[in-house]
Amino acid sequence: MGETAERAKAEGVRIEQDGGVVTITIDRPSRHNTLDDASVVELSAFLDETRSDPSVRCLLLTATGQEFCTGADIVSSGVKPADPIDYRYGPEPYLQLFKRLWETEKPVVSAVNGTVAGIGWMLALLADLVVASEDARWVHVFLRRGMVPHGGDPFFLPRIIPFHRLNEIALLSDPVLSSTLADWGLVNRAVPADEVAGTALELATRLADGPTRSLGLTKQLYRRSLTGDMESTFNDERMALALISTTHDRAEGMASFMERRPAAFTGN
Repeated sequence: MGETAERAKAEGVRIEQDGGVVTITIDRPSRHNTLDDASVVELSAFLDETRSDPSVRCLLLTATGQEFCTGADIVSSGVKPADPIDYRYGPEPYLQLFKRLWETEKPVVSAVNGTVAGIGWMLALLADLVVASEDARWVHVFLRRGMVPHGGDPFFLPRIIPFHRLNEIALLSDPVLSSTLADWGLVNRAVPADEVAGTALELATRLADGPTRSLGLTKQLYRRSLTGDMESTFNDERMALALISTTHDRAEGMASFMERRPAAFTGN
């Protein structure tokens, strides 16, 4: 792959591209890698940009330091404990970010290097593949703070986590290790801490070299099926099949099979 180039700059977030892989790094270790509203808005805008950028073929989410993401930065926001929350605006930036992360056609890999808390669960688990340090701690902190899950948590997590496991995670709020989440089927690779970055990059590179439009349509089919009925899912399948038949990569995939050689996908 080519030389890494900076794609965008947001305070506390680094966005760099190397070949088809774009790495998004949360870089706020002094704030425990929490996200503030400005960073969330920047990330949402970047995800919008990637939709029509053919050079972006996979997104890799990671962080610096000993924590992956420990939630929203409520300390820097100036919110006081007794302040009421305006339901119209309070969680909106986070809802929009996770909506975009859920809907993006680009394959996403998360490299969870350390502690996950609060909205960090969505940032990690909305990825298509999750690589995590086996000793990383995951804490669902909302009820510990007398809050309720928010930022999209009530929509996304029941679609990812089995019902009784989710109740255990949320209602008890006890820390869970990545190795346990791997046993539950929520983490794809639980590896030693020094192997997280390399393992995640290997997976991201494989996805970036794949048939990008096929990957995107496959993601859409699975996600839409979670809220659709049988006939609408069948119709989505028919449309996806017709759309993919017009792509270069579908023709290349068929040709490589017939010619008994590896496929060389371009993402088109």
